[in-house]
Amino acid sequence: MKYKMLGNTDLKTAPIVFGGNVFGWTLDEKKSFKMLDELLEKGLTTIDTADVYSRWAEGNDGGESERIIGKWMKERRVRDKINLATKAGSSMQQGGDKDISRSHILKASEDSLKRLQTDYIDLYYTHWDDDKTPVEETLETYQQLIKEGKVRYIGASNLSPERLQASLDASKNENLPKYEVFQPEYSLMVRGKFEGKIRDICKENNLSVLSYFSLASGFLTGKYQNKEDIKGKEREMFLKDYFDERGKNILKVIHEISDEHMVSEAAIALAWLIERPGITAPIASATKKSHLKAFFEAMDINLSEEQMQRLNNASAY
Repeated sequence: MKYKMLGNTDLKTAPIVFGGNVFGWTLDEKKSFKMLDELLEKGLTTIDTADVYSRWAEGNDGGESERIIGKWMKERRVRDKINLATKAGSSMQQGGDKDISRSHILKASEDSLKRLQTDYIDLYYTHWDDDKTPVEETLETYQQLIKEGKVRYIGASNLSPERLQASLDASKNENLPKYEVFQPEYSLMVRGKFEGKIRDICKENNLSVLSYFSLASGFLTGKYQNKEDIKGKEREMFLKDYFDERGKNILKVIHEISDEHMVSEAAIALAWLIERPGITAPIASATKKSHLKAFFEAMDINLSEEQMQRLNNASAY
């Protein structure tokens, strides 16, 4: 396994990060424990979650993923073997406002630490921007958490180019903690949220980039071919807009290249991300042990320039 360093930190990750949004959603506690055991055994030790996961599922209140990860780490006594990332900024109430104020982050961090049954978070993200809290207030709050030993490093997700740059400027000019990792939505289906200004800012400031929705909520695995395939399924709300001509063409090209390499379609979608400029590692989830095979296929194969171009052309926006 070739590990990659994250920004200017001592944190390292495998070329794929595991997304913990499935814990307490599409995986119950027992199945989540089995998946976490498998990840640890295979060296996939960077786990990404958030306080709000998975509030959107029926019967959930948020915090389910953190609780499962925390219980697993305590029972297995493996906290020191896991690079743990979680986030604050989303509301724990349906329809609530995003909030990255000092008071919200301090409470959210304490709640996350309790659910995770740990004294510290390796990488703590600003999950969503509220577009009103001064960036200095947010960073000063993180500074306090770092001094208290509750957070080691910080990252950001879903910030606009302007707010990300303002945060980095404040870090430099006010001697405040710096975001070391940025997490954008990025995949063959969704390219515009990263390519351009955000990618340039990350490169200029040595921010590692961990992309989320790397498989477009499972669309890029080829499992779903039309809207009928997702009707009534947990992921319907995430996938319903992908079945247009562009989406179908992307699936067609992925399928062709997967046949050429004799690997899964998911592996091709992840391999494309691994080789994209500016990407440190994609974040991906799995609900079965067999699904992890695609992760290792993606890490092992090399897409040719011609294959990369076909994928770029099919996903052009």
